[in-house]
Amino acid sequence: MIVNTVTEAKTQLSALIERVIRGEEVIINRAGKPVAVLRPYNPDRRPRNPGRLRGKIRIAPDFDDLPPDIAEAMGMLVP
Repeated sequence: MIVNTVTEAKTQLSALIERVIRGEEVIINRAGKPVAVLRPYNPDRRPRNPGRLRGKIRIAPDFDDLPPDIAEAMGMLVP
């Protein structure tokens, strides 16, 4: 279903949600162009796999050190 204006979507929000619950996708237009899509919420059901990237990511030893010019620009470097 396509809703032609945001105002129309506001006034019919409950009805649009009911249509989405039934599996329909609703496209909301503004000035004749699609700007939003309402579709049923489908949470990701895959189990998490912690540690998948262990050993594949390296953080440089100087990661927390700001270059002097940036530190000075941010007022963190006292001359």
